[in-house]
Amino acid sequence: MQALTIIPGTKDSLQLREIPEPEPAEGSVLIQGLDVGLCGTDREIVNAEYGQAPEGASFLVLGHENLGRVLEAPQDSGFSAGDLVVGIVRRPDPVPCGACAAGEWDMCRNGQYTEHGIKGLHGFARTQWRADPDALVRLDKSLTSVGVLLEPATIVAKAWEQIDRIGQRAFYDPKVAVVTGAGPVGLLAALLGVQRGLEVHVFDRVTDGPKPDLVRDLGAIYHTDTLTASGVQADVLLECTGVSSVVLEVITVHATDAIVCLTGVSSTGDKIPVDLGAVNRGAVLGNEVIFGSVNANRRHYEAAVQALHQADVDWLGRLITRRVPLADFAQAFRHGAGDVKVVLEVNGRES
Repeated sequence: MQALTIIPGTKDSLQLREIPEPEPAEGSVLIQGLDVGLCGTDREIVNAEYGQAPEGASFLVLGHENLGRVLEAPQDSGFSAGDLVVGIVRRPDPVPCGACAAGEWDMCRNGQYTEHGIKGLHGFARTQWRADPDALVRLDKSLTSVGVLLEPATIVAKAWEQIDRIGQRAFYDPKVAVVTGAGPVGLLAALLGVQRGLEVHVFDRVTDGPKPDLVRDLGAIYHTDTLTASGVQADVLLECTGVSSVVLEVITVHATDAIVCLTGVSSTGDKIPVDLGAVNRGAVLGNEVIFGSVNANRRHYEAAVQALHQADVDWLGRLITRRVPLADFAQAFRHGAGDVKVVLEVNGRES
């Protein structure tokens, strides 16, 4: 069968190759791959910035954002042929640490977790794959065209859960939320903010293309100026770009008692002069919370499923701005004007 692979540590080693069908040891449920979404993580792996093959393998099958359809499943698995499913990306470490043992593998303490298509496990950009039932989440077939957005939605489902938990430290009545970045994660973060009844402001430098309309049609407010210049004082801020100057701005420009969630992974080496004393003074006197959030566990996948079900499927579909057949994978990795989410069709488009 076909799979999109890289050789970890070798830049531009991306290729489509024939690999054996998945072994039953990989999981009791056999799944037909449908869609794989591409993101910055995939591009960084292709650039050999990181990525780890499974033990004993010379290559890594790419792809962590995924959607598939069950082909075969044991009777007692809870799944049946035809079910629409998404594979959970991160799996617990083998020790396991306390967090992984408690099902909180997104908070792994020892770093020995594995991740499909990223670290130690083959990804989902292949014709077929296998998983055990506890590593799968079922979606309603009404989400067939957009189900590949579930994994990025889990990232912000976790972020919002953590924001809500932090808010319970004291009086918590947020009114205004800011999201920086109108990529897929930022737009999904805005979606969940709107679903919570907040006034949501999305900041991005793009002035045309689909992003401004996607934000406005969500009922949020789109900005191309800076957070500082806008005058918006947010109670909750989700940073989804990783751009150092933007990160600094969300940390320092907001309402009192604000909660700032950082989800964008920054590049290193970008030096910006900072008055650390002023940052610390503002954080202490303003009772601020600044935290980072990455990955997700099953609870967040289930919350993301509910968020997608509550959303307008047509709006979600507009986030997918390009669909590319697996055979034309090189085209998918070339940035196009107006790209929001690019999706590889592993087995062709199905109804």
